[in-house]
Amino acid sequence: MRCLALLVTLGLALGGCVLQPPGAPQTEPPAVQRTHPRYAPPPAVKSHWNPALGVYVVEGVSDLYYRERVFYRYDGGWSWSPRPGGPWRSIDSTGVPPGLYRHYLSR
Repeated sequence: MRCLALLVTLGLALGGCVLQPPGAPQTEPPAVQRTHPRYAPPPAVKSHWNPALGVYVVEGVSDLYYRERVFYRYDGGWSWSPRPGGPWRSIDSTGVPPGLYRHYLSR
């Protein structure tokens, strides 16, 4: 009887486990999404949400990103503006979303 109780307990404990063979592909978030549930897209420009960077990537312009304000990578530094056309203000890395900042560290 004790053995049966142990088997039932073990079966219940492992019941929620999912086993995958070695080398099975892991599901990752998509690299591109149209929108984000919390952050609104930038107004008046075409963009897409990049979950790895944690920002919207403004399409058709290099190094221009958006998450509640516009971020611009220029000459090794960062600037921000409320609008894609400026005016621009310099910021340090603490004002940049972490995923976006790390992206440029690896370059």
